[in-house]
This record gives sequence, structure tokens and C-alpha cells, in this order.
Amino acid sequence: MNQSGHDPGTGRTTAGVPVTLGRAAGEPLVIGMLTPQQPDGPQRAKIGAAADGVAAEPVQPMVEILAAGHGRLRSANRLVGTAIGARVRIVEVKEDLDERGWPALQVAAQDLDAGLAVDCVLSSPPGIDAVRAHVRITNTSRQTISLRSVTCLALRVCLSGDPMTPTPADELELLQGRSDWLAEGRWSRQPLRSAGLPDIALPVHGQGGRSAVVAHSQGSWSTDGDLPVGGLIGASGAAWVWQIESSCGWRWEVGEDVEGPYLALSGPTDEDHQWQQHLDPGDSFTTVPVALALGRDLDAAVAALTEYRRALRRPHRDNHSLPVVFNDYMNTVMGNPSSERLLPLIDAAADAGAQVFCIDAGWYDDDENWWDSVGEWRPSTRRFPNGISEVLDRIRQRGMIPGLWLEPEVVGVRSPMADRLPEAAFWQRAGTRVEEAGRHHLDLRHPAARAHLDEVVDRLVDQLGVGYFKLDYNIRPGAGTDVGADGAGAGLLAHTRAYLDWLDAVLDRHPDLILENCASGAMRMDYALLSRLQLQSTSDQQHPFRYPPIAVAAPLSVLPEQAASWAYPQPGMHVEEAAGSLVTGLAGRLYLSGNLDRMTTDELAMVNEAVEVYQGLRGFLRTAHPVWPLGLPGWDDSWLALALADEGDDDYLLHLWHRQPGPQDVVVPLPRLRGRDLQIETLFPTRLAAWELRWDPVAATLHVRAPHTSAVLTARTLRLTPVPH
Repeated sequence: MNQSGHDPGTGRTTAGVPVTLGRAAGEPLVIGMLTPQQPDGPQRAKIGAAADGVAAEPVQPMVEILAAGHGRLRSANRLVGTAIGARVRIVEVKEDLDERGWPALQVAAQDLDAGLAVDCVLSSPPGIDAVRAHVRITNTSRQTISLRSVTCLALRVCLSGDPMTPTPADELELLQGRSDWLAEGRWSRQPLRSAGLPDIALPVHGQGGRSAVVAHSQGSWSTDGDLPVGGLIGASGAAWVWQIESSCGWRWEVGEDVEGPYLALSGPTDEDHQWQQHLDPGDSFTTVPVALALGRDLDAAVAALTEYRRALRRPHRDNHSLPVVFNDYMNTVMGNPSSERLLPLIDAAADAGAQVFCIDAGWYDDDENWWDSVGEWRPSTRRFPNGISEVLDRIRQRGMIPGLWLEPEVVGVRSPMADRLPEAAFWQRAGTRVEEAGRHHLDLRHPAARAHLDEVVDRLVDQLGVGYFKLDYNIRPGAGTDVGADGAGAGLLAHTRAYLDWLDAVLDRHPDLILENCASGAMRMDYALLSRLQLQSTSDQQHPFRYPPIAVAAPLSVLPEQAASWAYPQPGMHVEEAAGSLVTGLAGRLYLSGNLDRMTTDELAMVNEAVEVYQGLRGFLRTAHPVWPLGLPGWDDSWLALALADEGDDDYLLHLWHRQPGPQDVVVPLPRLRGRDLQIETLFPTRLAAWELRWDPVAATLHVRAPHTSAVLTARTLRLTPVPH
């Protein structure tokens, strides 16, 4: 497996994404065409117009704005159909580069009635069929304007082959996901009508609908409940997949008018997030960014989104090295670390091949009730009688990077920092400091809050030599803070932007520092954060039987090389279940735990084998795209499959899990390998009973039989290599 390229047959080309806009001054601000460029298209990424002065019909304004005194044209609970959106007209369109150096369209528009200047940026990373959009609104009037919602991107859905003809809603499927704590990434793909957009005979009524299929965030966990990623698939198979890059409020919706269905993507709104933004004359507001990827089928669209995410990420050494991380928490130390418990575990993790050893929660408190004492971040003297340096030094001596768990945005009610920091450094509502589950919430807009966290990080890095932080976020304290904001939702947006600025500054000062994103597992798994942070915890799920569907679905939300799924084999665990847990880790970024220091020689040999396999796959993981041969995983499915493929190499990496009870046999379709003979190799585990594997090149199906076992979970990692003709 090589380390370049992308998924074979996905349809991704070297051209960019064309977008037809009304270019002439005075035309409506409308996106028309959004389809993957053909292979014979221009050999550079470009967002441009098909022809000057051509506005797409039927009209769906790209930017819809709801403001006090400027409502909707018809009463509805939708982002679209706004009075301002209908009035916005283009002033100028020019080709330029965005802040990342990507080819872009800079579109200047205005609504003279409301006195608003609307500046849109549509950009595309070179060679990737994806478009990124954000909007800046400026008040050019002499009066204060109060914004209630602003779409980052809205457009008519055209997935029928003709880029200028809306696709009927009856021909569309909707891909949407939900996450809960311990049950992340539960996806459904169903007809748009079945998803909640009924056919109400709009042509008979001669007017658009009033509702839509809506997904939105709630509170400060951006991915608790609905997910900011979704997709639409047309009858031809062509697909759009989108993401909203927000750690606070966001909303997407798919609705229908007489002209056909539309898609609208937005940051926070008044109705969903208690968000409003007052703009005094001359003031501006910039939306969160959104991205839309395109493909001839769902796999191709996901491949484009995967490459877009790679292009979006902050450069970091970890993006390429992808070290094996051992974390002491899950099913192991469980937040009760000590020198006595950690020293033998450190040696065992090093022997297994770990390159990072992270001490999770509890290292800063002298008793086990550490939840509401967090915030000062000074090592416990009771847990580490010779000082925590003894433990961190052992980690370094064994060739690993020492890591610590931090929950930077919270201060426990028993922490001395709860009294030392000024009141304005904390979230407040109606003049009262917010308290949730025994914690207060820092406001990173305040210099004292930021100075405190800078001191913590710099002290731990410079004095203790910490090179890795697991950044957690375990509370959901409501809509936000109303201090210095036009509402709680605006306060949340301002705080999250300040948090992102703080993270950027931390990495500027400590460029080799590795930062893991965690929020009770994956409750804040969004690309506002993941464009900056190196890896993402995919769950807190402790049961190896329940983890596989989470790991299989993760690449829809996060890059494979960022998706850190726990592998926690234990002493005495059934060998098949231990192997199944390790395959779950091999599905992305290997994230080890488990009481390795208590294992037998044979048990450790299996862990060592998994680590060696992962080390051999890291280069492939950095460039691979996900494919789901059995479809997206169901929570209770007996068989689960995740394939990773790379255009630069014909090899497929196929992870398979079998969960009891259920049939021992499964047929795995692999249509891209039709007509080719395959060499099939079991990469892991090699010491257990082999599965029966038979490839049918005519039908392009892999027939698999798992042996009968008393284990509730078995799994294998396979490499499929086409044999040259």
C-alpha cells in the first residue's frame, strides 16, 4: 500500500468545482450549478461562472438573512424564504485566493432596503470536488440591525444529471446521523419522503412548503444529538455530502418549494440557539464556514469530503507520524492513577510498542472525588509521593511522549480557581455564574481566563515535559453566556471562537504538542476543532461488543487517521473478543488501553501483533478513503464492515466484525474489484482460527464464514490485493 492518491473509481478528478452565479451587477445572489468537474475539465481547481450574466433558475438565494423588522416572505419555520434574501443583488464577482491560498470567488452583494453589504467567499482546495463557503454581513445603514439567522450556503438540489434542473424530492435519499453518549454515529439512509418531507401536492397549492427536514445542535455539545454532517443522493447515484464547521450552534435543513427541493446550511439561529447579533452602523458579522463535497456516488462524495478535511487541517508533525497512543483510563485505571499503578503499566505499554502514554483524569487530586475539584491542574502529592516527575520521567525513559488529561474550559466548585479568578472570567446567565454538575465554565474571551490556561499549559509543557494533552469537555451548561453578548447563543459563539484562538496560540508556542479532542467521547466532534487538533476520541463506550458500529461509522464524521477508537484487551478476556477489540482500534488511529502489565505472554503477543500491523498501515491510513461494503452500520447489526482504499494502490484494507447472535456467513460486495482475481491476506489476528474466505470475481463478492465460537465478538483485518493480469 502506498501513501498517495485517493479511492479508486470515486470519480474525484484534478479539476475543481464549478459554480454558476448571477455575475452581472444587479442580478440575484444565486448558486446554480454544483456538480463534479469532468476528467477533461481544466487542470486546476476553480470556482467560476459558466457564462457571464447567467443567473440560475429557479431562484434560491444563496444567502438568506432573517433580521428584526425583516422577516420571511411567508410564515414558516425555515431558513429560506426571507425578505432580505429575495432582495440581495450582486455588486461584483472576482476570482481571488482565500486565506488558505485556495482558488476562490469573492462575491460582493447588497440589500439597499435593509442597508446590508453581503460578502461571500466560495473556495475550493485544488484538485478536490468540494466547496467551502462563509459570509460576512456589514451594516451600511444608519440604524442598528439585529440579525436572527444567516445562511452560509443555500441552493437548489440538482442531482439528476442536468445541473440546472432541480431533482424531484421523490428521487432523493437523505443521509443523516445522530450521536448520543456511548452511542455515537448512528446513521440512516432513507428516501427523503420517509425522512419527514411528505408530498403535500405543492403544485396544487401554487406555493412552497412551510416545514423542512431539520437537524440542529443543542447547547454547547455540537454533536450531541443531530450531527452537522449529512448527505443527499439522487436516483442516478450522484451525491452531495456537507459539514458545518461549528463548535457551537448550527442548523441544516432540506425542504421543498414548488420549484423543487433545496438545501440550506447555517450557523446558530434565534429559534434554535437563542442567537442574535446586533450590528451597529459599520459593524460586521461573519458566519461559521460550511463545506459541500460532490461525487458521482456516495463513496465518491465522502472521498471528496475526506480530502477536503485533509486540506483543511493545520500542518502538524503528528499528521504524518500517527504514533500509537496508550491511555490509562478505559477499563483500566479509570481515573484513579498513582505511581504504584502506573509504573508497571508504563513499562508494559512501551514493550507493546506505544509511543505516547497519556495519564487520564485524577492526576491532580488527592482523593477519588476529583470531579468538582478540577481547574488548578497541579499534580497530586498523595498519588505521586515522589512527585509526578517520577512517572513522567519513566515514560520518557521508555521512549514515549508523556501526556496528561485536561478539561481546560471548566473549573470545579471546590477548585481554588473558582475564587481566584474574577467573576467576569466565567459564563453567566442573568447576572449569576453558571454551575453545571459541580463545575463552572470559563469564558475564554476574558484575559484572566486565557492567562490562567496559558500558565497551566506552559507550566506542564516547559517544567514537566508534557508533549500530549487529552482535552476533554464533560458538561453541557446550556445555550451559552449572556455576558457581553446579544444573547446566550451569541455568547457561546464568541466563546468558542476565543477557544479556537487559544488553541491556535498554544500550538504556535508549542508546535510539536499533540492535542486530542474529546468531549465525553465525541460530543464535540466538529471541524472547527478538528481542523486544529490532531486526533479525536470517538466514544467513551466501555463494552467491546458495542464499540464496532461507532468505529465503522466514524469516518463519515472524522478523518480515518484522526479517529481514535479505544482498543482495550484485558487479561483473561476471550482471545476472539480481545482480537475484536484490537480490530476496532485498527479501524483508525490505534488508541490502546487495558491492563497490559497483568497479561500472559500469549495475551501480550496479540497486542504486540496489532501494534506492528498498525505501524505498517500508518502511511496508507493517511491517504485512504472509507467505503462501507455492507452499508452504513446498524447499531444491532451482526456483521459490520469498513473498507479503506487508496487510488494510488489497488489494495483494499477490509475490517470485518461478527457479533453474536447472528448468521456465521456474510457476502461482502466489492463492485470496484469486479472481474479481478484477488490475493487475500489476513493481517490480524494471524494466530487464531482462520476465517473461510472465497472471492467471486464475476459477482464481485467476498464470501466470508466465521467459525463458531463462544465469543460474542470476533473480527479480522484483511488485505485484498488484485493479482496482475
